[in-house]
Amino acid sequence: MKLFENRKIRSHWDAEAEKWYFAIVDIIEALTGSDRPRKYWGDLKTKLKKEGSELSAKIGQLKMQSADGKFYTTDVADTEQLFRLIQSIPSPKAEPFKQWLAQTGYERIEETQDPEKSIDRAMENYLKLGYSAAWINQRLKSIEVRKELTDEWENRGVKNGQEFASLTDIITRAWSGKTVKQYKEYKGLKKENLRDNMTNLELVLNMLAEATTTEISKEKEPKNFDESKTIANQGGTIAGNTRKAIEAKTGKKVVSSQNAKGLKGGGKNKSLKS
Repeated sequence: MKLFENRKIRSHWDAEAEKWYFAIVDIIEALTGSDRPRKYWGDLKTKLKKEGSELSAKIGQLKMQSADGKFYTTDVADTEQLFRLIQSIPSPKAEPFKQWLAQTGYERIEETQDPEKSIDRAMENYLKLGYSAAWINQRLKSIEVRKELTDEWENRGVKNGQEFASLTDIITRAWSGKTVKQYKEYKGLKKENLRDNMTNLELVLNMLAEATTTEISKEKEPKNFDESKTIANQGGTIAGNTRKAIEAKTGKKVVSSQNAKGLKGGGKNKSLKS
């Protein structure tokens, strides 16, 4: 995920081709402010075809995560294609966006040579969004823990996309008592990322659930998706028991309705009393 003027742009780095690919609907939303970017893109594709442009025919597709946490086939374009596409989108943000694209490519080269720079930039992006430094440190650690888990799933033959989402849902429900969808609804979220709206304690317990699942998986070596589902529930349950113990001692619910509006600016993490 990249940021352009605090708007999230879904992106994918193709290491073999050494290219960035960006979700076109996210680009259109950032440039136009349209609340129906998919329709805008559909109309633009039709217009380009009528004009004889070959650009729309060269657009690729990748599985990208949507607001509901699931992965869907999404139209994507590389940097060169986006430069051409922007010419067809009337927007005062066109030039700043071109500069952003060029800078993004340069930053990727830097991060390849020095991986620490990617961490620094993630920190910078969260600071720009208004999160406190303490929360950001937890969030960056949660990203590392999540990566270790998804690497383990890939090693066990779990497929990225729907199977990843299903296992994540099992873990989340086991530790929090809510599915991912229910959790997001409780926080009043739509397109927003759930982890970006967790309190420090929620992030810690989510990390515990995912880290525990990773360790159990390494020991048990599941052979298929169904076995990984069992392990996901075990890992999540351990964190769930910890949550219940904390709630018993504090008299407060850990899973909070608080979202990013309350987390930004260093606000205290409040929980609802049971």
